Amino acid sequence: MNTPISRPGVAGPALVDPFGRHVTYLRVSVTDRCDFRCVYCMAEDMTFLPKKDLLTLEELERVCTAFIGRGVRKIRLTGGEPLVRRNVMSLIEALGRHVQSKALEELTLTTNGSQLARYAGELHAHGVRRINVSVDTLDERKFRTITRWGDLRKVKDGIAAAQKAGLAIKINAVALKGVNDDEIPEMIRWAHGEGMDLTLIETMPLGDIDGDRTDQYLPLSVLRAELLDQFTLEDIPYKTGGPARYVEVKETGGRLGFITPLTHNFCESCNRVRLTCTGTLYMCLGQEDAADLRAPLRASEGNDLINQAIDEAISRKPKGHDFIIDRRHNKPALSRHMSVTGG
Repeated sequence: MNTPISRPGVAGPALVDPFGRHVTYLRVSVTDRCDFRCVYCMAEDMTFLPKKDLLTLEELERVCTAFIGRGVRKIRLTGGEPLVRRNVMSLIEALGRHVQSKALEELTLTTNGSQLARYAGELHAHGVRRINVSVDTLDERKFRTITRWGDLRKVKDGIAAAQKAGLAIKINAVALKGVNDDEIPEMIRWAHGEGMDLTLIETMPLGDIDGDRTDQYLPLSVLRAELLDQFTLEDIPYKTGGPARYVEVKETGGRLGFITPLTHNFCESCNRVRLTCTGTLYMCLGQEDAADLRAPLRASEGNDLINQAIDEAISRKPKGHDFIIDRRHNKPALSRHMSVTGG
């Protein structure tokens, strides 16, 4: 295990995993619930966690604060759909104070956009400046098919409200073979025309989804090659703290990101851990190993036990994941759904 490294302005030693990577990015799933049922993410008839198993918003804030004290500089709230959790704005307001004090560089969230028209102004008021919105198609009928319950017009209204409130937006689109692959050029032009970045994501083998992922899987290496027929793509060093690799699209002047957990994994530079709404910490999205932070959190009002649990967990962070999708591996690599871990 590495010797703890102290950092100016940080309450405790920085979090460094066995491979020398500094953990500075915490993704927090505030709920596993969602008002969509996207076909690549979950089954339509989902059984969600009992509410009694969830950390309270105050407990989530306490864990986040402990991580901030150990050098985490960026927190992303995810779900499920984070904005469907009751009173979630109280958590965002509390975490926003760390942004105001400069202890936290960025507080952001990933959303399906369904609640943005309602919450965009409050998000900005509490220190959020940038969000990711998941949009996989610009066809209203196809959007309903992919999300099962979603309304594209409502999402677009939410995006407009977020931009009016001053939020920068990145669109996330999961590339699905035979579903939206023919729309990607149109989505690039739309997103960039509206002043938004676009990131394409390979479908990930997490959870049973009422289908065969080999029918959905589209390698982004193939898609990128096809895009060269219409666009000039120039690699750029732009980073947001996440795993995307970016190019500039010369014809639009906008940025296009690629998240490729299967064709070109990003594990060598992983600086992230994921906390679920039940207090389970996953050191890797693609591994089952996890640490329980709920028990030490509730065992003491101080942070000694929670810090010990965090240290022990980081000491087990693996080098990388084992994702694979092909006809021999058409079952999920992991049984848990993405909505449990957080995107």
